[in-house]
Parts: sequence; C-alpha cells; structure tokens
Amino acid sequence: MSQRARITAFVAIVFVVVSVMTAYAVGAASSYRRSHDRPPTVAIVSDAAAVTAASRPRIVFRHTGIDSQYGVVASVPLDDPGGARTFADIACDRVDATTDVTSCLRTERGVVTRYSLTEYDADGREIQQVSVPGIPSRTRLSPDGSLVSTTTFVSGHSYMQVGFSTATEIRDVGGEGHGNLERFTLILNGERVAPRDRNVWGVTFADDDTFYATVGTGGATYLVRGDLGARTLTSIADHVECPSLSPDGTRIAFKQATERDGTTWWTPAVLDLATGKRTVLTAEQRNIDDQIEWLDRRTLLYGIPRDDEAGVTDVWALRTDGTSRPELFIQQAWSPSVVRP
Repeated sequence: MSQRARITAFVAIVFVVVSVMTAYAVGAASSYRRSHDRPPTVAIVSDAAAVTAASRPRIVFRHTGIDSQYGVVASVPLDDPGGARTFADIACDRVDATTDVTSCLRTERGVVTRYSLTEYDADGREIQQVSVPGIPSRTRLSPDGSLVSTTTFVSGHSYMQVGFSTATEIRDVGGEGHGNLERFTLILNGERVAPRDRNVWGVTFADDDTFYATVGTGGATYLVRGDLGARTLTSIADHVECPSLSPDGTRIAFKQATERDGTTWWTPAVLDLATGKRTVLTAEQRNIDDQIEWLDRRTLLYGIPRDDEAGVTDVWALRTDGTSRPELFIQQAWSPSVVRP
C-alpha cells in the first residue's frame, strides 16, 4: 500500500470513529434531557395543599428521582413518609432544615465551578449566601436555627489523611462565621495537641454553644465535644465518624468504620454518652456513608445509593434495638431532616 493510500485509509478510520463518538454523545445527551425533563413518578402535593403541608411536622430532603425535579428540596408529612411530596423552588446537594431555617449546600457549575451555602427562611426567602471552599458533604443547623455548620471536601491541603481533606465551619445564620474548626484548640485524651494532619467533619449541635464532631488525625478518629465560646474541641470517645445527637441529647448515632475486602466499610452504631456503651447495628449489612438523622428516640434515618440506578438514592429507617432490620422509608430521597413545628 502506498503512503497516500495509507493516509487516506487512516483519515477514513478517524472519520468513522469521530462520527460514531459524535452520534453516541448526541444520543446520550438527548436521552439525558428526556429523562430529566419527564415529571416525577412519585405523587405530588397540589399547590393548594402545599401551604398546609409546610406548617405540619414533616421530613425535608433532597429529591433524587431522575426527572425534572432532580436535586430539588422536597418534603413529606412526618406521619406519612410514603405519601405525596411537596417541592420547594430550591435545588441543593445537601440540605438541613428546622422550623424557621433551611440550609442548602450547592454546587454551581459553570466555566468555573463554585460551591455555596445558602440560608433560607421559613417562607423560602434567601437570608444570605456565602461561598464554601469545596465539594458539599454535610450541613447541620442548631436546634433553634441560629447556627449552621458545613463540611466540604477541599483540595490544596498539604497533609491528607485517609485519602481526603475537609474544611468544616460554623456560622451564625444570617451573620458571620466562626472560622474553620481546625483552628480551634484540640484536646485529645486530656492533652492539648496541635497535629498538622488534623481533619474535622460532621458537626451535630446540642445547643447554640455546644456541639459534637469527628476529628481525624494520625490514622485515628475521635468524637469531640466542641465549645463554640471557648473555641475548643475535646475528645470523649474514639472510632466515631459523622456523629448525630439524639433528640434527648443522651446518645450519638454515628458510622463505625471497619475493613471489608480491603476497603473501609461503615456500619450504623449508637453511643450512650453517659455510660460509653456502644451498640453496633449489624442488621444493616450495607455500607453507610452518610450522616445519620434521628427520626425519633428509637429510629435512625440515612441515605443509600441504588446499585442499579446511578444518581438515585433512598432513605432507609433502622431501629436502635440492635435486632430490627432496615426498612425503606422514603424512595428517591437523600439528606433527610425531621422538622417538628
């Protein structure tokens, strides 16, 4: 074959490959638009009923059905979690809510991707929006809605631990921030320390001054009690990640890490703060990478991605008795928060 023939053949092959790839890309984009333009498959509350729904005890969450409402904040009645859902005109990656405030972590995609925290009042009006330093991971509000925490995954830290680096901050809702919690004084096992590799994540509030969080350093994780006024973090237990304080303030739900097939595997667990007793809820056999929410004093909520539908997650319920099996609680949902007016 002459050189000219080889060049002609090569150009023809490139043309075919590019044509196939272009056709595939166009088809995939068209399929994506069709799936995300279709209406939700779940029941929806009418506009007239939405006003009443917003004033009732409810569960607020991120809708994850592959449809026109993907990523939008929704809610269902607390006494009917499988019932019709009300959609807000707000899209979030992670959401938390109280009676008066909603916290929304969001990825804003564009030429330059940005990340933000937006606070909304009970009527859905924006209180303020601030930038956050990385990919949204966790947000929690204090019980009275006066404080908000954010945890984001960031790049640029020099000391990475267990493959990730976080920035966790607490702010006054509608006001200023209290800074990155890595700058708080850290007390581990009664000793003041300042490890350069520390990471802090997963805040849960007791009130407007006391909170709990996870600190990771030296390959270990610790449950710390935070004092916002004193700007201290004091360890009270180890091997605790993503804590969530029970409604009565006596127990911490969390994810306990083990290793399975060479990878980290998290199982829901509960720690009694008074006695230190730890109950690992092994009835849940799946990997739970979420910050747990308390439905009531006996039941936990958490999100799990579906294996067969990328991007779709469901919220599951698990009783803390140590024997009950998990049950599907809200389909096509993520980041639940229980709101009791």
